[in-house]
Amino acid sequence: MTTLSDVAKKANVSKMTVSRVINHPEKVTDELKELVFKAMKDLDYKPNVAAKALANNRTQVVKFFILEEIDTTEPYYMNLLMGISKELDKHQYSLQLVTENSFDLGQSDGYIITGMREEHNDWVERLEKPFVLFGENRYGYDFVDTDNTLGTEMATEHAIKQGYEKIVYVGIDVKEPFEFSREAGYINTMQRYKKVPEIVRFENRSRYSNQFIDEQFARYPKNTAFVCSSDRLAIGVERGLQKHEANIPKDYGVIGFDGVFLDQIAYPRLTTIKQSVVEMGASCATMLLNKINQKGAPQGNQLFEPKLIVRGSTKLKEE
Repeated sequence: MTTLSDVAKKANVSKMTVSRVINHPEKVTDELKELVFKAMKDLDYKPNVAAKALANNRTQVVKFFILEEIDTTEPYYMNLLMGISKELDKHQYSLQLVTENSFDLGQSDGYIITGMREEHNDWVERLEKPFVLFGENRYGYDFVDTDNTLGTEMATEHAIKQGYEKIVYVGIDVKEPFEFSREAGYINTMQRYKKVPEIVRFENRSRYSNQFIDEQFARYPKNTAFVCSSDRLAIGVERGLQKHEANIPKDYGVIGFDGVFLDQIAYPRLTTIKQSVVEMGASCATMLLNKINQKGAPQGNQLFEPKLIVRGSTKLKEE
């Protein structure tokens, strides 16, 4: 069986250095880490994670707690989970997906929380272990998210520059920071171009936006674009327009927000604001591990810049 001494000899470093690379990689130079990791790989050496956890008074477990109802096959969350788990795996941490009823079962070193709403704040404040949120919040908690305001600014400006005269915002009917930010991006851009905003809001289900467009189609003249707060709502808008045989994108434009799978199965394929969901998941993991190592020290927040992906649901006029 390969030992720590074998790795040290292979890498031509001391056993203390190998131990430091395994237990405190943040305190070691990239050059040394590369040497030691290569030696570990060449010798097929696996650190004793249980012993490491015991020595550091750690469980090597992070809990991922979802505070909203979701389908676990939802592509958005599957991408988020992939980003979190891959980053944790680099540090010999395992990820435990928990629900409200199983949250207090078993030990962990910290939490990544998503879907927090105002009614959850009293509960979150009582947490005794380090945590970070996936999603903006108004309470000053550490978080990772997309720059939601920038995203809808980009979407609205794109619609305007494609020549659409009327721009309608189709929002999610929740009073939460991410939605306020998205609406603000739309309103700010409309005001900058001296256009009158119009906002409608629905639960984040395509059937509601579909039904609205189907019933209210006569209100919206040709050359209207719909800037949506999610790809799911955008798909509903597309379907509603198609029921009335509207020409997309010549007469009506549709822009989504998320860019995770649904935009690609829509027809026409959606122009959307793409979020870097896998990378954001990895950032959540990194932020939490830093917070654990720093005994709960605040980490602030990280906003990821979204990207405008232009596809067949908007005109292709050069900007």
